[in-house]
Amino acid sequence: MRLSVLLKELQYTCLRGSEDIDVAGVAYDSRRVETGSLFICIRGALADGHEYAGDAVAKGAAALVVQEPVEVPEGVTVILVEDTRYALSLISAAWFDYPARKLKTIGVTGTKGKTTTTYMIQSILEAAGHKVGLIGTIHCITGKRVFSSENTTPESYLVQEYFAEMVDAGYDCAVMEVSSQALMLHRVAGVMFDYGIFTNIEPDHIGPNEHSSFEEYLECKRQLLRQCRVGIVNRDDRHFDQMIRGHTCELETYGFSEQADLRAEEARLVAEPGYLGIRYHVKGLLDLPVEIDIPGKFSIYNSLAAIAICRRFGVTEENIRSALKKAKVKGRVEMVKVSDEFTLLIDYAHNAMSLKSLLTTLREYKPHRLVCLFGCGGNRSRSRRFEMGEISGRLADLTIITSDNPRNEAPQAIIDVIKTGIGKTEGKYVEIIDRKEAIAYAIHHGEPGDIVILAGKGHEDYQIIKGRKYSMDERVLIQEILEEDRKAQESTVRGERGR
Repeated sequence: MRLSVLLKELQYTCLRGSEDIDVAGVAYDSRRVETGSLFICIRGALADGHEYAGDAVAKGAAALVVQEPVEVPEGVTVILVEDTRYALSLISAAWFDYPARKLKTIGVTGTKGKTTTTYMIQSILEAAGHKVGLIGTIHCITGKRVFSSENTTPESYLVQEYFAEMVDAGYDCAVMEVSSQALMLHRVAGVMFDYGIFTNIEPDHIGPNEHSSFEEYLECKRQLLRQCRVGIVNRDDRHFDQMIRGHTCELETYGFSEQADLRAEEARLVAEPGYLGIRYHVKGLLDLPVEIDIPGKFSIYNSLAAIAICRRFGVTEENIRSALKKAKVKGRVEMVKVSDEFTLLIDYAHNAMSLKSLLTTLREYKPHRLVCLFGCGGNRSRSRRFEMGEISGRLADLTIITSDNPRNEAPQAIIDVIKTGIGKTEGKYVEIIDRKEAIAYAIHHGEPGDIVILAGKGHEDYQIIKGRKYSMDERVLIQEILEEDRKAQESTVRGERGR
């Protein structure tokens, strides 16, 4: 493809060479450069692509895109731009022939609720006959393949590649989670979403290698409302006025507020042995009853956002209701059967806001005890540990503190900070570093009417310890524990019979 074609939507300066050349590929990792490639020098947290410009040329790069001058041999075209990450996004879109423009695109941002909302949207639209691609925290679905995600929103080149695969597969819609990091790092730059959803905003992802302040975090999030045609926003969020500041899109709102365009009324909890759900009635732009097999008030918000989108697609009320009833998301208030006497759930709640929302919601079901098992990730904000400890101490009857992804930190050091937060409360707790042992303790000490929540890991099927990733899925651990219990019981019975 002609370099000038790839650059046509960018402002740039040609420092040497010519834009009137052909390039054989686009690369932002020097290890992937091939003869004739365009290499884009990305400055990251751990490495600076400008330092590898020489390596890229040695491997055959025909042109470089830089945001600062580099020394390379004669005969190599060098293009100067203000921000190479932004350039990567627009160049990638051009390389794949602007696939997002051939799809109905839906971007979902917010502190919590992104994953569940995207899956609900996908479920409803597919029930209505649409072919829907998905890019999210748990996995990506492109029509060509289904695979696990490494980031909530992948690098811009991959975003465009996935969109292109969706187009090639005959998909007509794409729904994706759009993280604050993705907006800050221009991973969706150049994409004008047909619909943007802003679920909520609370202080999170603030600290080293994340956002410097809540205002920066908020500013990154609300960029989506300047990058979509229709914005659908939670009217009940206490930061609503800040969320919509500077928006350039048509706005539609949802929530319980009478000011919301799409309102939830008559909400009722549904609790049965081994089952928690919720029912409510949609009013305003639609009028229909809804039942969801996912407990909690936040499920109402997530489903309202999904309904708002699907109304725009002309989805029938019947399809909306039936799809929402079936919608389930791995690791999002996911019920796992372990006993006829108490309920056990797995959830990804890994920050103070999401844990508070989760525990407050489950409290509404009036359990005998609310038991919360969680840990905190290493190499992340210390304040998150303290805050989550305090929240669990105040809202749970028993907290089981364990390990999450300690990464390069000592698990006990992380637990000690969590304990400091719990220490501000009168909450009871036990600490068990090994996560399997902690889950076994929760199961073995479950009492009739308890709700036990395993928080933090959710959909994740690994644990990172001392920089190494180990396989660990809580569902597998639960089954192992139950099987070990069964074998122990059988052994005990055999022993008693042998006396």
